[in-house]
Amino acid sequence: MKIADEMHEILEKAFSPSYLEVIDESASHAGHAGNPSGNGQTHFRVVMRAAELAGKSRLARHRAVHSALGDLVHRIHALALDLDA
Repeated sequence: MKIADEMHEILEKAFSPSYLEVIDESASHAGHAGNPSGNGQTHFRVVMRAAELAGKSRLARHRAVHSALGDLVHRIHALALDLDA
């Protein structure tokens, strides 16, 4: 299973978002630190809207996502988060 698919599945279960998009941006980072071989699955962007994030600070929203993703975070190089309620 691709990392993006794993992320999507985990976040769907954890937050039941009204909108969720996991984007693999690795191709645009080929040859740079964290993706020197250009093989992908290293740089991701998550755009998510979930009621569970309402009222939380930006830091608390990011911590909640990192906590939900657990060890998966350690398998990638970069994770950009666009989170809202």
